[in-house]
Amino acid sequence: MERETLGSRLGFILLSAGCAIGIGNVWKFPYLVGQNGGGAFVLVYLLFLAILGVPVMTMEFGMGRAAKKSPVKMYQQLEKKGTPWHIHGFICLIGCVILMMFYTTVAGWMLLYFVKTATGAFAGKDAQAVAGIFDGMLADPKAMLIAMVIIVVLGFFVCSLGLQGGLERVTKIMMIMLLVIMVALAVNSMFLKGAGEGLKFYLRPSIENMKAVGIGNVIVAAMNQAFFTLSLGVGAMAIFGSYIGKDHALMGEAVHVAVLDTFVAIVSGLIIMPACFAYGVEPGAGPGLIFITLPNIFNNMPLGRLWGSLFFVFMTFAAFSTVLAVFENIMACVMDLTGWDRKKTGLICAVSIFILSLPCLLGFNVLKSIEPMGAGSGIMDLEDFIVSNILLPGGSLIFVLFCTWNIGWGWKSFIAEANTGTGLKVAKWTRPYMTVVLPIIILAILLISLGVIKL
Repeated sequence: MERETLGSRLGFILLSAGCAIGIGNVWKFPYLVGQNGGGAFVLVYLLFLAILGVPVMTMEFGMGRAAKKSPVKMYQQLEKKGTPWHIHGFICLIGCVILMMFYTTVAGWMLLYFVKTATGAFAGKDAQAVAGIFDGMLADPKAMLIAMVIIVVLGFFVCSLGLQGGLERVTKIMMIMLLVIMVALAVNSMFLKGAGEGLKFYLRPSIENMKAVGIGNVIVAAMNQAFFTLSLGVGAMAIFGSYIGKDHALMGEAVHVAVLDTFVAIVSGLIIMPACFAYGVEPGAGPGLIFITLPNIFNNMPLGRLWGSLFFVFMTFAAFSTVLAVFENIMACVMDLTGWDRKKTGLICAVSIFILSLPCLLGFNVLKSIEPMGAGSGIMDLEDFIVSNILLPGGSLIFVLFCTWNIGWGWKSFIAEANTGTGLKVAKWTRPYMTVVLPIIILAILLISLGVIKL
């Protein structure tokens, strides 16, 4: 069966960026900025994005483009006979499935909050009542189930329509709408009374703020966020590499995706930080910032229902773009393993992901007594830990070693593939960094994530 290809370079960049742009950019980035001293964190984050994220993404793209296969078959095409690298291809598939076991539920929350905001569920409510709405949503498995089913069915339906006719077309429209909505929300926030202090805190680097938090803590937080924001390590980027031609060198493509991902993260902060300062809200409020703090802010804002509805449309698009990209990866792996067509694969994958998503969804209500990581934890915490703390950094380490060590694909093969085409190329002088320093940094992130290294 002839391999499908993407219709345009823009489609490739938007699809890859859509995979990277997720709830982590919008939800996590602004409150991490709030917790880690503002503008100084943003600068350190950008540095690590360039020296960590872009090289690993280039490697994923390179492996995918060279093999023209999904992660489960990619290593067999590139590895030396008798080596066990291909085991990681199956771990990539498992990682994508575990990610979707909880991400579909969170994407459903965004959809529910859009409906609640648009229908005026928060209107006239005080802060305590708004917090109660979030708790009420978690306690209602029926509502969450309906939202999760919509996400799963719609996602696999789009992917089953084909690469160009379904995934690429829908993602292009959705990503362009996402960017337009974001800019409108940011402009509105920046003109709120009192927003100037928020912009100053967010954009002006302050060594004093860094020292207050601890310079080491800020550096580690920025390093982690720069690494995790691009969804590297589970083959999600490799699959899009397998769908493109050899017209453009891959480091330049990785830079384009990283820039788009960073744009969304920074503009998210421009939406949230000025609003927090304008209404006297703590910007480092943690995950509750999206579901409790922001609805309170929209409640008090002129035309708050409109801006709140737009915000949660944007959040739904950000979540759904990642869902589509990872669903495509899962389907591509299953098609490579079974030889099934897209429609059959989409149907079987949809049913499977629906069933596998139930434990997370029910972990907030029916299965609340299950606390796999200690008191107060839930099933989602375990699933998130496995993906974020083990599979993403561990998988990225394997990709880097495979691309730079001669017992894997090797540096010469990687650089030949990555530098084919026009555009920014991997410089030969970066070899010592890519081969020695980069794996050490990723190993450190893995050990910190597992709690082996205490900070």
